[in-house]
Amino acid sequence: MSRLWPERSGDAWARIGRLEVTSVMAVVLLTVAGWLVWVVVPGLTALLAFTPDLLLAGHVWRPFTWPVAGALGLFPVLNLVFFWYFGTELENQIGRRRMAALLVGIWASLTLAALVAGLVLPGTVGLAGIGLVEFLVLLLWVAEYPNRPLFFGIKSWVFGAVLLGLQLLLMVASRDAAGLVSLLLSLVLVAVLAKRQGLLTEYAFVPGGARPQRRRPARQTRAQKQQAKQATVRATDRERLDQLLDRINEAGIGALTDAERKELTAIRDRLRKG
Repeated sequence: MSRLWPERSGDAWARIGRLEVTSVMAVVLLTVAGWLVWVVVPGLTALLAFTPDLLLAGHVWRPFTWPVAGALGLFPVLNLVFFWYFGTELENQIGRRRMAALLVGIWASLTLAALVAGLVLPGTVGLAGIGLVEFLVLLLWVAEYPNRPLFFGIKSWVFGAVLLGLQLLLMVASRDAAGLVSLLLSLVLVAVLAKRQGLLTEYAFVPGGARPQRRRPARQTRAQKQQAKQATVRATDRERLDQLLDRINEAGIGALTDAERKELTAIRDRLRKG
């Protein structure tokens, strides 16, 4: 972490005073709101957490509510700070819209992976709180900046490899096949999604690629519209002037009617002014 605070992007959805509500900050605020509700209703986590068997039992809200089902604590607060820091750096790189799409995609990937693994393999796969979302955002940051120094000057790729390795070893040791498959499937899905949003461009083995953003044509100002209109009029006047002069060259000035002579004079005056 070479800087204590990530740079402001200026690309915010809204502002609350001096606070820029970016895509990452919106998730932070939503998480904090969930914690405040948990303080009042401690049993809320059990009502919002996700497991495949509860979904099959008819709890259709759980795939959408599990990110805010976390409980307040020291480590969740620290993880949220890291999520804000690393997520903001990624958002500064790809923009608020793509970051929003990435965060929604991470949620969808985790939900789908947990559902598939929980239905196919023995064991229970549960999702509660944004801990795994924070973990995947950290891994994406590590993959994007593998040589950036983190704590005690340790390169980020070493830090990320240790964290991921420990997580996988714990799942293997506990024989959590469903959790292991769910995590691995999530890693694959999120990597492909991140590539499509403009990250992981240095990793050729990751399929996908960022779709080019369509640029809307810039709106013309009133002065620009007026200039364009005048240019069109001048082009039309020159064309008409050439026609009248050709007739004069062929048959003399007498070949023009009175109306055409007045038109010729008016065109010359406009071109002189233009």
